[in-house]
Amino acid sequence: MKAARDSKLLVIHTREGHRADLADCPPAKLTRGGKTFIGTDGPMGRILVRGEAGHDIIPELYPALGEPIIDKPGKGAFYETDLQLILQNHAIKTLIVCGVTTEVCVTTTVREANDRGYECIVAADCVGSYFPEFQKSALEMIKAQGAIFGWVSDAAAIVDGLRG
Repeated sequence: MKAARDSKLLVIHTREGHRADLADCPPAKLTRGGKTFIGTDGPMGRILVRGEAGHDIIPELYPALGEPIIDKPGKGAFYETDLQLILQNHAIKTLIVCGVTTEVCVTTTVREANDRGYECIVAADCVGSYFPEFQKSALEMIKAQGAIFGWVSDAAAIVDGLRG
């Protein structure tokens, strides 16, 4: 993140979460997730509910002053958010995507971005999954067929590109 900030790139943060009353959470989504459902109490508050401690961004990645935070009610960062407007207002054409989970939020966002005409670069060592096999497959899908959804690189190569 430091290299992006030093390069004067716009750093945008996203987090999935719902209104406290769950009015923006479809019933089908409420019943998924095994034993821990959206809105149930967890060790850091109600799961995936905006404003709860567990919904906040971790201190190591906390936004700097002026960096937008996109609160998204779905897996992708474009669904029901103003992300596209922010990108258009800043004339951004290429996204460097980092985050969790690779096979869900990251790939959904990359596919949504691709459909909207954005070029995407996914930093393989800056995304993560609970399941190593899902991580590997998700990254392979993104770069398959000549980067059908985007390119996969690593942080060092991206930072070198920003400097060079």
